[in-house]
Amino acid sequence: MTNLTANGIAVDYELTGPADAPVVTLSHSLATDFHMWRLQQPALVAAGYRVLRYDTRGHGGTDAPPGPYSLELLADDVVALLRALGIERTHFVGISMGGMIGQTLALSHPALIASLVLCDTAASLPPEAGPIWDERIEIARTSGMWAHVEGTIERWFTPAFAAARPDVVEPIRGAIGSTPVEGYAGCVEAIKGLDLLERIFAIAAPTLVMVGAQDPGTTPDAARAIQERIPGAGLVVIESASHLSNLEQPEVFNRALLDFLGRTSS
Repeated sequence: MTNLTANGIAVDYELTGPADAPVVTLSHSLATDFHMWRLQQPALVAAGYRVLRYDTRGHGGTDAPPGPYSLELLADDVVALLRALGIERTHFVGISMGGMIGQTLALSHPALIASLVLCDTAASLPPEAGPIWDERIEIARTSGMWAHVEGTIERWFTPAFAAARPDVVEPIRGAIGSTPVEGYAGCVEAIKGLDLLERIFAIAAPTLVMVGAQDPGTTPDAARAIQERIPGAGLVVIESASHLSNLEQPEVFNRALLDFLGRTSS
């Protein structure tokens, strides 16, 4: 891991792969860190890409200043990081919150985005979701992030996978529990403001949407709503996977990702 100042905060990141290769930026979900991409980074480097993994504001080793944050702020953090690293253009892969950041970035800084991969994410949230997120902030502030761990794991992995693969699930459990409360609350406020569904038709970058077939939060229907609005976007529904489809079905996920990047990088 390396640390630099971008957009006024210290950002932890890792940049691996050939120096002259196309860059792929990986943006993680709420309440995790860049290590959630550990099953994608080696495959991308082996395929000849330079891979940037970073911890979002309020997560991992990146600063967690008091919120609220906004998706625009989180996108500006990415822009500042890319500029500090001298990266003028990148493929951007975001899962869940990372996909929301990716949509915002593709709309605000289209010249930066060579292609866009939106995984297990949404472009808008229904009004009734607001109180649920408010309650989650309150739980984090009063009981700590460990109070969120078990319920989150149940939403993020299918029961069979969670039981069979503790080697994959336990690091995510630890990441959730160790997420700074201020960072979690700040990013939840950003997510609550998600309202991009009627704007994403303007995204011009080649786009792939991926979703776990059993994702209960950012559902296949939410993925189809994105795919239908972004011109030319593709859709991959990953069977036997819930919210963190990149970890539950990494071979299927990586194959679809590399096939898409191969077509858009040529």
